[in-house]
Amino acid sequence: MGAINIKEEIRSLIEKENDHHVLELIKNLLTKSSLEPILKEKLTSRALNAEKNIREGEVYTREEVEKKLENSLGI
Repeated sequence: MGAINIKEEIRSLIEKENDHHVLELIKNLLTKSSLEPILKEKLTSRALNAEKNIREGEVYTREEVEKKLENSLGI
């Protein structure tokens, strides 16, 4: 079955569907699949920045992290 036939079949099934929950699930599935490349790009960028920071020594010690956490929690 070709892509065009699959799309037509999906359109037909969606047109017949009346369950709001099912339609929301289909919408979320299709939206998620289109966002995956964007998400992958963001995560890759963050990972590369983290590796750069580590190479350049821009990291916190355990004590610094604990102090920041205590301050943010008001401990």
